[in-house]
Amino acid sequence: MSQKTCLFKNHQNHGGKIVDFAGWEMPINYGSQVEEHHQVRTDAGMFDVSHMTVVDLEGDKVIAFLQYLLANDVAKLKTEGKALYSAMLNEQGGVIDDLIVYYMNDQWFRMVVNAGTRDKDLAWINKQSGAFDVSVTERPELAMIAVQGPNAREKALSALPLDVSQASAALKRFVGTASGDWFVARTGYTGEDGFEIMLPESETPAFWEALVEAGVKPIGLGARDTLRLEAGMNLYGTDMDESTSPLISNLGWTIAWEPEGRNFIGRDKIAAEKAAGVKQKLVGLVLEGKGVLRGHMKVVCEAGEGEITSGTFSPSLKQAIAIARVPVAIGETCDVEVRGKLLKARVVKPVFFREGKPCL
Repeated sequence: MSQKTCLFKNHQNHGGKIVDFAGWEMPINYGSQVEEHHQVRTDAGMFDVSHMTVVDLEGDKVIAFLQYLLANDVAKLKTEGKALYSAMLNEQGGVIDDLIVYYMNDQWFRMVVNAGTRDKDLAWINKQSGAFDVSVTERPELAMIAVQGPNAREKALSALPLDVSQASAALKRFVGTASGDWFVARTGYTGEDGFEIMLPESETPAFWEALVEAGVKPIGLGARDTLRLEAGMNLYGTDMDESTSPLISNLGWTIAWEPEGRNFIGRDKIAAEKAAGVKQKLVGLVLEGKGVLRGHMKVVCEAGEGEITSGTFSPSLKQAIAIARVPVAIGETCDVEVRGKLLKARVVKPVFFREGKPCL
């Protein structure tokens, strides 16, 4: 049975087209996915991300636990509210999930995990936490709204309760702050500036409408996907999963190899993979002619074959773009098999458009 967030009626009232997403009834768009995409790139839009899971981890050994659980190193976090992006790996070095963890204090971290991986994530975290005597508390009473775009912060600050607004106004990138039961972080998944706001479910529908009054438009999951792809941000289950290591998923930068003695789960496997020489990588592709790139299309180059993991037509660039897993030795161009024909594509870094500017 599909679940509904506390904003389901708001979506209906604003004309949201509802689809099933990871077991949740969510809006794919509110009329025009392309218009919603441009709304975020040029002004301010908001997404209901209440289907994602907020987890609080607490205990005297919580730092040691997260140093073992995650490939990135939480010991780097010294500022209250500072966020860290990391992969959580299995023993074979495969990606169980990618997530953000916030340092609240030395005994308390807050984690946000993906909706589609909630059950396996919580089972894995609880299984590993026993040896560290860390409490793992899911926070289902908290909803979450992402407000994104060049005008997102200004408009969101005008709609937030005064005390929350004052606490959030000076936030730096990738830092959050708690104000009562609310938590505001300057993070996002679109390649634009903005906030991700966690707040009590009971206050969320009214806050959604306050954002509408402030000029922030509702945006569906369709535009969320084209925005994140333009920004070169991975989607779990599409660009990486438990069968792929972070080294071949453009997540090598999230692995903290130092200190050398830190034994995080999966370290031995990915260290051996690195030492042997990584055979694949994620790259960006830009189709040189007409057409649309889609997931699972075959990529052909002199070094061998690969596959598109995510593809779309970029509303910002007005070109077909994709993220693809290919041989490391791929050159500057390749061919993509589209409906039985090989079409030329340019190989670029897997970041196409961020903060109002092309990155090609």
